[in-house]
Amino acid sequence: MFPKNTWYVACTPDEIAEKPLGRLICGEKIAFYRGPQGKVAAVEDFCPHRGAPLSLGFVEDGQLICGYHGLSMGADGKTAAMPGQRVRGFPCIRSYPVEERYGFIWVWPGDAEQADPALIHHLEWADNPDWAYGGGLFHINCDYRLMIDNLMDLTHETYVHASSIGQKEIDEVAPATTVEGDSVITSRHMQNIMAPPFWRRALRGNGLADDVPVDRWQICRFTPPSHVLIEVGVAHAGKGGYEAAEADKAASIVVDFITPETETSIWYFWGMARSFKPDDQELTASIREGQGKIFSEDLQMLEQQQANLLAHPQRQLLKLNIDAGGVQARRILERLIAAERTQATLPELIASS
Repeated sequence: MFPKNTWYVACTPDEIAEKPLGRLICGEKIAFYRGPQGKVAAVEDFCPHRGAPLSLGFVEDGQLICGYHGLSMGADGKTAAMPGQRVRGFPCIRSYPVEERYGFIWVWPGDAEQADPALIHHLEWADNPDWAYGGGLFHINCDYRLMIDNLMDLTHETYVHASSIGQKEIDEVAPATTVEGDSVITSRHMQNIMAPPFWRRALRGNGLADDVPVDRWQICRFTPPSHVLIEVGVAHAGKGGYEAAEADKAASIVVDFITPETETSIWYFWGMARSFKPDDQELTASIREGQGKIFSEDLQMLEQQQANLLAHPQRQLLKLNIDAGGVQARRILERLIAAERTQATLPELIASS
């Protein structure tokens, strides 16, 4: 259903600042917390004493203390101590590879021996003072692939987001889709149009006129397991569009990290990174508020779509040219999942031969 031998965004640092966090990721119940020296740790959210969720406990001297009977767990999944009891011989619980990077905490829910921090998706804007970022988190009851479909085909903006980023010109320009290895790129460029409300505000935020024609672009990039980064923006018409100078455009990267919770629910980490006026905190807050409202509109649509699909599993859905990005992304995911299954069963086949 979803790849496991890969890095997913699990949470943000503020979510574990005061106490452990329990989160279901790819069907795995995991407790995240600050371990020794404040380093992030992740273990199975299951106390080996009575099965209580360790995430309901607290952290003391880098150890995760069960909130039921006080069993102390180490970041390696080994029992450390318990008041008045000998517990060193308890079996270990599972620990997970976890990394803190780019303002997120990433977890590897699959085979720990394959976890390589170098495989974490590089975020060029995260450590660059010339960029600003604001975002948030939604829990959405839908298959993670439905969200990928949604983000790789922005035709829906005309209808779902009619009051903010939608406009009829999106429908009138066909997207182009290419595949580069395990990445899928869908792009759409619109020339000499008027900017919709969200982008008029962005133009004003960058000190540009908002009542003149613009060139607009949307470049959606999918990378496994479920990341979609979208270059979006508008430039005053005739200034070069996507290639226009910073002084003539308002451009951003829409950040979408989709982490499966179950087969029909996700953790959706969304945000927007921009390279104009990075020190303007009011602008960051305004963009974040506007973007949050936009994504809230997607939430309702996706959850109702999922409910329909569950109610009618036998229905065959239509595929149009605008679906090419999502279709290609699903093909990549199917190949990666099949490879994982083959790898997992290979030792059993060898042993039985």
